[in-house]
Amino acid sequence: MNSTSVSALSSRIGSGWVGGVLLALIAWAGAATPAYAKVFASRSEAVAEAFAVGDEIESSTHLLTDEQVERVQELSRERVENRLVRIFTARTKGEVSGYALVDLHQVRTFPEALMVVLSPEGVVRSVRVLAFHEPLEYLPIERWYRQFDTASLSSALGVGRDVHAVVGATLSTHAAAGGVRRALALYEVLIQGGH
Repeated sequence: MNSTSVSALSSRIGSGWVGGVLLALIAWAGAATPAYAKVFASRSEAVAEAFAVGDEIESSTHLLTDEQVERVQELSRERVENRLVRIFTARTKGEVSGYALVDLHQVRTFPEALMVVLSPEGVVRSVRVLAFHEPLEYLPIERWYRQFDTASLSSALGVGRDVHAVVGATLSTHAAAGGVRRALALYEVLIQGGH
């Protein structure tokens, strides 16, 4: 936030203790977001682009129970960072044509948002970075994410196994692989019902 916008905001908030606290919080929030943070697409844009034109897309929100959290962590070998899960379901002429899940996770200090698109059978169709708040030199190139295409929960989705490492982006690659595994495990638990 530049000094002009701070002074304009200051005149709207007013002086006094409350105004000072609000300005301090706003300044802190601005400082907490790195200058190199990049949002590549909004969730709604990405979901619309992930499926065929004319598909009906509905969303459902799930609050994971302790049992579901435990099962997702067991299947994915990753910690569940958010119990609130939103699943987008696409339908073509009434038949399910795919699912999309957005996985928000911390890379090193700052978050990344990945959208994982799955087939009706739970196979990865695509992985797209929606936002990346670490320095962009730690973000793997787009082609790297294509190695997840056709992956399933039974795949050995680990860096150094089915997933290639990227020099200088170790934490990013591990975080992305974990996000994909978590999305596949959520499909198994929430969509397939755990069987």
